[in-house]
Amino acid sequence: MRVLFIGGTGLISSACSPLVVERGHELTLVNRGTSTVADAPAGATVIHADARDAVALRAALAGQHFDAVVQWIGFTPDHVAADVTTFRGVTDQYVYISSASAYQKPPSHYLVREGVTPLDNPYWRYSQDKIACEQVLREAAADGFPITIVRPSLTYGYSQIPVSVGSWNRPWTIVDRMRRGASIIVPGDGTSLEVLTNHRDFAVGLVGLLGNPAALGEDFHITSDEVLTWNQIYAAVGAAAGMDAEALAGQVLHVPTDALVAADPDEFEGTLWGDKSHSLVYDNAKVRAAVPDFAPSIPFSEGIRKTIAWFEADPARQQIDDAANALWDRVAAVYLDSLRRVRPGAPGGLGVVG
Repeated sequence: MRVLFIGGTGLISSACSPLVVERGHELTLVNRGTSTVADAPAGATVIHADARDAVALRAALAGQHFDAVVQWIGFTPDHVAADVTTFRGVTDQYVYISSASAYQKPPSHYLVREGVTPLDNPYWRYSQDKIACEQVLREAAADGFPITIVRPSLTYGYSQIPVSVGSWNRPWTIVDRMRRGASIIVPGDGTSLEVLTNHRDFAVGLVGLLGNPAALGEDFHITSDEVLTWNQIYAAVGAAAGMDAEALAGQVLHVPTDALVAADPDEFEGTLWGDKSHSLVYDNAKVRAAVPDFAPSIPFSEGIRKTIAWFEADPARQQIDDAANALWDRVAAVYLDSLRRVRPGAPGGLGVVG
């Protein structure tokens, strides 16, 4: 099978690309060659081009046909609409990587099912654009374009430390705060539920959908079955980073989500109200039926240890987000001051991780 990845060396795709090659398929990647996460796997063909430039992309792929194309970096409906023109007649399956954050927020039911849970997120432009992209593709599918839509939830790999209040671009910041005793902000009381998926588990589901007749015209979310509270997630990150559990519990500061959004709507409205503050569990029955070997097996406690080790292997990866630190410190100072006004002598960290 000939497979084309638009992207292919990012957080999630860096686990999918080597699996495609490992399974004996012919893989071509189109990207700019600027990823700091991973290199293209041995055996893959790489075309360096700006995939958002439709004219350049069409020229780079002229005369080629692919059994499956996976669009990893399509974030706007205009980009996806251009892809429909580019790949109509060029591929037998166009796989669009959307986002599980597109599902209804706040949810009317905790259990998420494809075709049952609506797509509706009034809080996050990123998710709204993903919904709009999916609509473009459904309209194209009605005219014969062969689509598959895939929605990852919060998926992590070697290069990302998944927390609810962290720095996406400089993830090591949260570990640095833990190790130097700074306040660790956890929204709400830390008991809302989250599903974290290791990118290697996700890869089995995604690659199993490529060239799969059961996937044509369908949408799937691909997630782990492990459900954790945010308190448990932070505890696992701390343990992987060598933190004493009691010491970390003393640093945790539970702050109402509404207060965080009020402090910085641009930073928190989408990522919290539009995503991580809601308890959701994903029913993976649909992807299991289409891909029988999909069986997530990497618990977060194991996966996060490998992530921390990846960062510790190269000090250059341990970059700190000073702006994020400053924001979290301001929020913590205000909230701790308010608590001490009503509870004199309150400790510096008032949360419980466990």
